[in-house]
Amino acid sequence: MRLNPKLFIFLGLLLVLGYFLQDLVLNDEQYVARIGKARHAKNDEFRRVQGSPLSAEQRQEFDSLNYFAPNKTYRLTAQFEPFPVRDTIAMRLTDGKDEKYLRWGRAAFEWQKEAQRLTVFRKANGPDTTLFIPFTDKTNGFDTYGGGRYLDAEPVAEGDDEIVLDFNTAYNPFCAYSASFACPVPPAENILSVYIKAGEKTFHKD
Repeated sequence: MRLNPKLFIFLGLLLVLGYFLQDLVLNDEQYVARIGKARHAKNDEFRRVQGSPLSAEQRQEFDSLNYFAPNKTYRLTAQFEPFPVRDTIAMRLTDGKDEKYLRWGRAAFEWQKEAQRLTVFRKANGPDTTLFIPFTDKTNGFDTYGGGRYLDAEPVAEGDDEIVLDFNTAYNPFCAYSASFACPVPPAENILSVYIKAGEKTFHKD
């Protein structure tokens, strides 16, 4: 019996599609597992005396930080525009003082059919090359800390025009846990007009 060659092609396409879907599911699972592992490690850090922003009393009662469930759609590839001149600015801190940062570039993306832009900063002093993105969004004061949150990003290679913004890794400043800390205040240029329901939520002390 002669089999139709088109049947082989169709079966081949199904097989390829099956492998693709399986890989996609596994990648999603691996991503969620990686986010969960990082959050577990941060909880462990907060329980320790060294480096934790929590007081001794808070650490005794501490169980876990509060998060939105990981959602891979909040891991965005944004267009990156490096600033030709990277000015040094004095970013205001919550205690009224300031800290020096370089205005490194601008990330542009679309969320909920609205164009959004965030200025990307880098600390002016020290060897740290991690990019720093303080921001506010419409969840502040409700699901998330009222003073805004922070996002870190990997350095962008020279000539690249994209940057990965993973809002599942958005975190609270230490001021969210104790008023004894002084933290950078997100500048007006980094106010998002949308809800970012990803990353760390408000820290509940009760």
